[in-house]
Amino acid sequence: MDLDFEGGEILLFNKPLQWTSFDVVNKVRRELKKYTGNSRLKVGHAGTLDPLASGLLVICTGKMTKRIDEFQAQEKEYTGTLLLGASTPSFDMETEIDRRFDTSGLTADMLHAATGRFTGEIQQIAPAFSAIKIGGERAYEKARRGEKPKLKARTVHVSVFELTAIRLPEADFRVICSKGTYIRSLAHDFGKALNNGACLTALTRTRIGNFRLGDAWEVNDFVQLIKRKRVNESLS
Repeated sequence: MDLDFEGGEILLFNKPLQWTSFDVVNKVRRELKKYTGNSRLKVGHAGTLDPLASGLLVICTGKMTKRIDEFQAQEKEYTGTLLLGASTPSFDMETEIDRRFDTSGLTADMLHAATGRFTGEIQQIAPAFSAIKIGGERAYEKARRGEKPKLKARTVHVSVFELTAIRLPEADFRVICSKGTYIRSLAHDFGKALNNGACLTALTRTRIGNFRLGDAWEVNDFVQLIKRKRVNESLS
């Protein structure tokens, strides 16, 4: 496999659970700098994933880093699972459940009907536990100190929000959406629309534009490949 990292490559990775997007970038950057011998090699990612999310992460190297904004702006697709009858401050399982709701009155028909309220252009407020900067500080840094960061609503576009399986109190879903959409907020707002609660228990990004998770590297497999290439080329 011939790869020109300095000339520019687009690399697809399956971000592991509990890793930050920057963890993946740093791991890849370290190995590529050793391989190329270029300590100033540019490596960046196109679209952050939360630590509790897995799935597609697009990493660009060299001259391809100039296209990061282009890739970030493309449509994204996710699958995941939400838990009805519960809410958390982070809208996922990063924080503990703070409210419980009775789900006995919920039906599959009610859930499917409620998804229709969240397609097209919608107003959304990002989670307090998000990486949005407020006065030069990440919102989650304020939230973890017990502060309530002031976040403004913004317009996002959701072209598909469908429930693919319902086994109350859980439901699986698929979402296709624009840049800037927070799936955690979508889950939280979905629960409120049902006069209930909802939070994410699993989330996987499956697509960014034409880039698909099925074509992605596992991080350790890629790292081992680069190490083997480095050894083989040093022996040749």
